[in-house]
Amino acid sequence: MPPAPSVDVVCLGESMVTFVPSRPGRLAEVPAFARGIGGAESNVACGLAGAGHGVRWISRVGTDGFGDHLLTEIAAAGVDVSGVQRDPRRPTGIYFRTAGERAVESEPSAEDDGEQPLAEVLYYRAGSAAAAMSPALMPHEQTWSGRILHVTGITPALSPECLALMRELTTRAPGRPLVSFDLNYRVSLWEDPERAPDEGPSVLLDLARGCDLVFVGEDEAEAAWGIRGGAAAIREALPEPDVLVVKQGSAGATAYARGADGADTVTFVPALRVDVVAPVGAGDAFAAGFLSGTLRGLPVAQRLRHGHLMAAAVLTVPGDLCTPPSRAYADRLVTLGDAEWGTLRFGPGWADPARSGSDTAVVEVTDP
Repeated sequence: MPPAPSVDVVCLGESMVTFVPSRPGRLAEVPAFARGIGGAESNVACGLAGAGHGVRWISRVGTDGFGDHLLTEIAAAGVDVSGVQRDPRRPTGIYFRTAGERAVESEPSAEDDGEQPLAEVLYYRAGSAAAAMSPALMPHEQTWSGRILHVTGITPALSPECLALMRELTTRAPGRPLVSFDLNYRVSLWEDPERAPDEGPSVLLDLARGCDLVFVGEDEAEAAWGIRGGAAAIREALPEPDVLVVKQGSAGATAYARGADGADTVTFVPALRVDVVAPVGAGDAFAAGFLSGTLRGLPVAQRLRHGHLMAAAVLTVPGDLCTPPSRAYADRLVTLGDAEWGTLRFGPGWADPARSGSDTAVVEVTDP
């Protein structure tokens, strides 16, 4: 396989066609569903492409119509899908969900997908084309073709082959790009009683330790690893990554960045106030915003603010993908003083310039 042209970011992971109810209610009571796409890694890819970066999504899909739909929609967002493999023997994964999906049962948050109750989610992904991803099928010529490789804790749960791939990708080796890892703990994916003890959620901690940049929510760390005690306790358990971003629900996010002297600089940025339209996709958008700031070499505080802004953009539209705010607009907002940042409140569609013809007209500034 010839080397893939270099891009800013390679995102590797499964995407599925998702079916969302046409009206609120239990899945058993919903008469019709609207079709969309869902996938943490492709969501990040689309967010980064919308922010002006060169991005490639690597995965596997079936030769079915659902695979066609995924490739068409993700390519339309500006993402390079030339590295996606088609499998004639395995299907593209699909899933059904009601509104309000969150990764773990915990207090709601902006960056951990909103303020709605945990909902029904039914996956039909066993034996999917993406579950066959392996070190042999995903060579370094493809996975290492960006400045950053972004992966999540969803992939190792899909199959033994996917776990082997993730173990390889998170092993430090010469020539490896910066590896970004978002825990994205999904309880249902790790409930298989047939799993070996060393292939349960604890393996995610080992994988995270091999990465350079890690995103994890406080609620996820407790659910997956039993870690309590806040951001400092998570950093104690994960000292290896150069940058650790701990999402702390509606309070905000804390980043630990190791300096040249080996000491951490700790940066906290409060979350934004958002009028939530739909509570899915915010965690992926936050990662995309932070990665965008990382690619541009911005200060850590501004990277966190870009993450919060991208999350706010997704939370104020119906789906889990949206056009992010323009770079110039976002750059103006991330350089506001702390007091001004604290007064911002975002309503539906605020990031869409077509809404009003003016970036600033759709941001409500309130008294502190």
